[in-house]
Amino acid sequence: MKKILGSAAFMLLSLGAFAQNEISYTVSFPNAVHHEAQVSMLIPNVPAGTLTVRMSRSSPGRYATHEFGKNVYSLKAFDGSGKELTLNQSAGDVYEIPNHGKSVKITYTIFGNWIDGTYAGFDETHAHMNIPATFAFPIGMDNRARLVKFNYSEKQNWKVATQLKPMGNNTYYAANLQYFMDSPTELANYKTASWQVKNIDGKMQTIHLVSHSNDEQKTIDNYAEMLKKMVDEHLAVWGEFPSYDYGNYYFLHDVYPDNAGDGMEHRNSTVIVQRTAKISGFESNLLGTFSHEYFHSWNVERLRPKTLEPFNFNHSNISNELWLAEGFTQYYGALLLTRAGFKTVDNATQTFNGLINAVLTSPGAKNYSPIQASRYAVFADAGVAIDQTNKGNIFLSYYTYGAATALALDLRLRADFNLTLDDYMRALWKAYGKPEIPYTIPDLEKTLAALTKNPAFAADFFKRYIYGTEKNDYARLLLNAGFVLRKANPGKAYTGLMRLTFDNGKAVLPQTTIGTPAYQAGLDVDDVLLTIDGEEIKDQTSLTKVTEAHKPGDVVDVTYTYRGEAKSTKLTFTENPALEIVSVEKAGGSLTNAMQRFRDNWLNSKVKSK
Repeated sequence: MKKILGSAAFMLLSLGAFAQNEISYTVSFPNAVHHEAQVSMLIPNVPAGTLTVRMSRSSPGRYATHEFGKNVYSLKAFDGSGKELTLNQSAGDVYEIPNHGKSVKITYTIFGNWIDGTYAGFDETHAHMNIPATFAFPIGMDNRARLVKFNYSEKQNWKVATQLKPMGNNTYYAANLQYFMDSPTELANYKTASWQVKNIDGKMQTIHLVSHSNDEQKTIDNYAEMLKKMVDEHLAVWGEFPSYDYGNYYFLHDVYPDNAGDGMEHRNSTVIVQRTAKISGFESNLLGTFSHEYFHSWNVERLRPKTLEPFNFNHSNISNELWLAEGFTQYYGALLLTRAGFKTVDNATQTFNGLINAVLTSPGAKNYSPIQASRYAVFADAGVAIDQTNKGNIFLSYYTYGAATALALDLRLRADFNLTLDDYMRALWKAYGKPEIPYTIPDLEKTLAALTKNPAFAADFFKRYIYGTEKNDYARLLLNAGFVLRKANPGKAYTGLMRLTFDNGKAVLPQTTIGTPAYQAGLDVDDVLLTIDGEEIKDQTSLTKVTEAHKPGDVVDVTYTYRGEAKSTKLTFTENPALEIVSVEKAGGSLTNAMQRFRDNWLNSKVKSK
């Protein structure tokens, strides 16, 4: 890792200046084989009164509550002379120390064995740390600087990778709690490949691929070449790179089949955890997470909703704008891989087809707006619940909803204004992202109005499709690019019975979806389906056979049991609502020159030849 500070003397002077007030941590891994780390925290200049120390209940990039305190134990407090202090655990993740001196040391053990972007994991091969899942912090001292020292001399070949500022001697610095909590850290015998990029102001910055994987260095180097091409397409959208703190951006990449898997954005880095044996052989399949998370270094990390500022570590952070923050990022994550040549046009249409099907056919989109979908993230974003929810009938992911909205807006800007969604993102970047002014939804509307020079269009778009639940005319919009949106199975019967569990000849239903024939017939989760139209249902083949034997409008008898009680109902088949996107030429039509130009301008590379 590149060292920011050039001389030991300057480092010592800097540490001396920090030492008056900074909160310092030391982390060691004597029992990593059993997934434990030892953490100590020294807090100087503690104000009079009760000192409260806690673990976070939220994490940057996540929007639901997470109980990080459950993995902390053996927490103790000591004064400056080493005397143990009395503490009160007032909540599961909150500790109060009523009597103390000017200096307090906290020690504890943290358990971690979940490798993703949210939690922590320790073993003999690495220490994978999301900071909120690992480090306690004192209440009321958020503006104090942080120093963290990693002790890992017994771990052969481990190195540190993090966006934290290196201070030498395995010690790293953050200016405040917000930056510290946003700085995931990987210690491992990783391989790395780096390259420099030049911003429009002439400043050179370095992008690092840091891979903890079972791959040769040549694979890492080749993968970095693929990422360079991807990064170029991202730059073409925004027009400039963010100014990365300390001049570095890190892809912290962990690859192993037993990983939990995840992608989690941060200000100058991203954690990408993937579940394959290695990178080699899976390069293209793994790029989607890289593309999505890297787009976040502009959108979310700097172009940021006011509802997420400042990030609250005491509980979940509710936001109205995740349809843009996450959804527009989802749209571009896939689109830019097509522009970079890693996905085909057919791949792109498959992605768009999934978005449109979801937004036009799901009850979550039919009855709730993108704003309401965003607000449900406090429950949906990897939130943990043991009871069943009705999420399938009231929620469409803000990733999907927002991406479908981005698709529609992009096509409308291209067709009606000779503009693109790229233009809109650059306008938002100039107004709010680059100066880092948190935005509101009215700000987003105002920017669209200024870009199009048509406030009526902007007001109508937001009223109908952002605040409201109306849907864009995707068929008309796609036709401009020579794509036809049509029924995938016209005239075919449909029950709405999806994802049944077949166990020893029993067909057990999942939750049914509002508006489907199964829902209308009164069928629901845990019903055991016996017969349809007199035909016994024991496997998927028998269900498919009876469905294909009917047409929309047919009414059949259904028998089933619920909690052991025999029941019957009638089910009316409807037409299968699934849609598909096909090129106009495959649909038997003619691809005009105008359609070809529209398609090329939309899906082809935007990188100018160097």
